[in-house]
Amino acid sequence: MTTYNSTSRLGRIVNELEETVIALILGIMTLITFINVILRYGFNTGLIWGLEAVTFLFAWLVLFGVSYAVKVTAHLGVDAVINLLSPPMRRIVALIAAAVCLAYAALVLKGAWDYWANFANLPQTTGRWFPTGFEEMKRTSYRSWYEVVDIPMPEILRWIEPLINEGEEYEKIPRFIPYAILPFGMALLLFRFVQATMRLLSGQQDSLIVSHEAEDAVADVQHLNKEG
Repeated sequence: MTTYNSTSRLGRIVNELEETVIALILGIMTLITFINVILRYGFNTGLIWGLEAVTFLFAWLVLFGVSYAVKVTAHLGVDAVINLLSPPMRRIVALIAAAVCLAYAALVLKGAWDYWANFANLPQTTGRWFPTGFEEMKRTSYRSWYEVVDIPMPEILRWIEPLINEGEEYEKIPRFIPYAILPFGMALLLFRFVQATMRLLSGQQDSLIVSHEAEDAVADVQHLNKEG
């Protein structure tokens, strides 16, 4: 089965963004954890904000990884029944599955935006299932003053205070910054499902499932038993 690599400019930009950010997050998580271990066991101290920072970074890693796994068709799935169908029926089932995935990603994106908007002084969407517009913002709906627990506000980000917090200083970073991965990550997921659907329609791929970890694990065990 052919692995799809987007050749469009947007596709290349998204590919490079995902791979670069994932690598940076892994590196930063490792560095913070390493420094904390050295400080704790060598100097009986530590970075108070380290655990919270690593927790947020791990959430970013997971949400970037969800869309990236769609790109490289690494999500697991059960295809025992699908393999019993004829090729035309498999294609129809795959397109139905893609449509369900698109609807799911759109629903989650709406929920992610509405949740994040509470902390970013932005309007939530209207509509129960799919967005039909944006709500009218009210003064009482502002939540941008919510801060995280431990991570201090870096001086380089002070410029956002007059824009979103009426000039009031933040002691810790505002929650809308780490929470921004929610709508962004779900937008990436929707983008990847659109790409996967286009691959199915063009015949470059006949299923959303490529990874078969269970079968690979069984094959590895059988190979080890033969060697033994």
